[in-house]
Amino acid sequence: MKQRTLATQSGFERYTKKTRRALFLEEMEQVVPWAELCALIEPVYPKAGQGRPPVGVERMLRMYFLQQWFNLSDPAVEEALYESVSLRGFVDIDLGREPVPDETTVCKFRHLLEEHQLIAITALITVIVTEIVTTILHKGLDRLFK
Repeated sequence: MKQRTLATQSGFERYTKKTRRALFLEEMEQVVPWAELCALIEPVYPKAGQGRPPVGVERMLRMYFLQQWFNLSDPAVEEALYESVSLRGFVDIDLGREPVPDETTVCKFRHLLEEHQLIAITALITVIVTEIVTTILHKGLDRLFK
């Protein structure tokens, strides 16, 4: 995937401020081992063939993590991506080129992770990342979230 820019602007705004959510997502961009997690999922992920082409593994994984971090259901993550510029930047969705993957696609991805026991791996990574962020915050870098 291309280098992400976690933008906070969506138009002609003159005044912006990085939100705590945007700062959190920038931190997660750095600490989550995206390539390694994608490599674990790719062997069982559907390949292009008949029907709709599959959404990229990394994009779906990022959506899954958003669900975990922000306690979002399948329909809620779809809606949140349409509403939030920072979430779309994190997942690398440009609404000028493509729609957000629908809730059914999100549900199928989660079931794929469950079916292949990959939920445990992603849950472990979520715990590790949360611990890293908590440690960072307690070591005096809490200015990121003010």
